[in-house]
Amino acid sequence: MHSFLYFCMHSVVCMNFEIVHIRETDSTNRWLREHGKGEMVVWADYQTAGRGCGTNTWESERGQNLLFSLMIHPQGIAAAQQFLISMAIAVALVRMLSLYIKRGVSIKWPNDIYVDDRKICGILIENRLSGTQIRESIIGVGLNLNQTLFLSDAPNPVSLRMLTGEAADRETCLRQTLEAFSLNALSKQADYYREHLYRREGFHAYHDNEGYFEAEIAGVEDDGHLLLRDRNGRQRRYAFKKVRFVV
Repeated sequence: MHSFLYFCMHSVVCMNFEIVHIRETDSTNRWLREHGKGEMVVWADYQTAGRGCGTNTWESERGQNLLFSLMIHPQGIAAAQQFLISMAIAVALVRMLSLYIKRGVSIKWPNDIYVDDRKICGILIENRLSGTQIRESIIGVGLNLNQTLFLSDAPNPVSLRMLTGEAADRETCLRQTLEAFSLNALSKQADYYREHLYRREGFHAYHDNEGYFEAEIAGVEDDGHLLLRDRNGRQRRYAFKKVRFVV
């Protein structure tokens, strides 16, 4: 039985998004793929099969964190520009978290959200194409808000409550994120993204198919490729999953 048949609680309209709150589903991304229409957001108290990138799973205690997916239908964004969507949601989350945390919030390329060296948020984006254009984008977000004990083997999780000592209201944080999310003024958002990159200064350890090395961030290209400059002055260019940050 699909979860929406018996777990749907309420639906409201916020700005240009219809917001649906459900108690439980396997995945908010999947829920939107099957039941979403227009510009819609679904958030859940619990996911039975929350996903990260690839085969990763997302640990979340029931009712403690903000688990949501956002469906948008961007105009004029080519498939080759899909990084713009990733950038926009990462910027929105940093802006929202910066209301509560005054330092250390950053974007670990391409779109994980970190506080210092600890991961507070993961993002999973699925795009549907029409020709060479993005017809529809579903943006899944798992944000650690009030969970204080993590049992999985994730190496470095942290939550907003662990950082502030206070419980956060999930719906308020959701609405603040939606208010900060925009696909307009992308040049300014790109500047903000680069200014808030994790490890944006200094040399740090990385690993690629050649082994371990130290490098500094030289930039992020418009299509999302990461540029690193190693200690020998060699510039290295990476697509997603082709280099690992050694934390």
